Amino acid sequence: MSAPEAPGDAQGDADGDDLSGDLRSVLVTSVLNLEPLDEDLFRGRHYWVPTSQRLFGGQIVGQALVAAAKSVSEDVHVHSLHCYFVRAGDPKVPVLYHVERTRTGASFSVRSVKAVQHGKAIFICQASFQQMQPSPLQHQFSMPTVPPPEELLGREALIDQYLRDPNLHKKYQVGLNRIAAQEVPIEIKMVNPPSRLSQLPTLEPKQMFWVRARGYIGEGDIKMHCCVAAYISDYAFLGTALLPHQFKYKVNFMVSLDHSMWFHAPFRADHWMLYECESPWAGGSRGLVHGRLWRRDGVLAVTCAQEGVIRLKPQLSGSKL
Repeated sequence: MSAPEAPGDAQGDADGDDLSGDLRSVLVTSVLNLEPLDEDLFRGRHYWVPTSQRLFGGQIVGQALVAAAKSVSEDVHVHSLHCYFVRAGDPKVPVLYHVERTRTGASFSVRSVKAVQHGKAIFICQASFQQMQPSPLQHQFSMPTVPPPEELLGREALIDQYLRDPNLHKKYQVGLNRIAAQEVPIEIKMVNPPSRLSQLPTLEPKQMFWVRARGYIGEGDIKMHCCVAAYISDYAFLGTALLPHQFKYKVNFMVSLDHSMWFHAPFRADHWMLYECESPWAGGSRGLVHGRLWRRDGVLAVTCAQEGVIRLKPQLSGSKL
């Protein structure tokens, strides 16, 4: 991190409904609350499992970063992580996280984390931590101009709007009801969503949405906010690469291969952040996506990148319905 101060102080425009009396975020109390088994050995459990019945990649990344952060001192903060998903996760059993203290230096420390199920690695990760080092060398891109989250529909309201469309195909109704029934521990508000699913335009491989953790986390430890952001960053990320192709093909298989993050500035994951996602390339049954998480005051907080396997089959009908 570029600075270790309390993220709430650096957030700028705080959310109006951020009250300490709110329920604690389930991401902190459950999903990212690892059970210590031995020195540098932890057990993580599952809260939300996608309809694919595979473990959510963001959960594994977030839990691995929690495990790595427990092995470093309080005065260093994660600035990057690089991960590979090597096997499918089993949602029926917990995940064991083993941390290797690869290097502890004066300025930078590196931790390697292996996630294991059934005696085999399902995920490997390296995270690098840094002590604060101020520098006059600073620049960043400009945050896109978009409506604030207060002016946009939440996930539930948007799904309800789509379901009221009399021309909506039954397969979309089933899918939307399935999504609405999921207890996802994050809140999302799409920027410029289509008004009707029955008349979807051809889209560019780009999307933006406001996102934050459900519940209250508080200023707390900046490391925990980074772990929550790691969880959030994988949600709907790889799907950006599908947007231009959604009417031509049906997804047969889609999983993440790797995931990287760079942390630039303090932030609060329980405050609204703008997630700007784009896919600059797809081919060879793979898709590449880039993402930027912006604080509401225009500060670039996190940059993400991911590549995944995307195997498709042609749609049986040319109809958009």
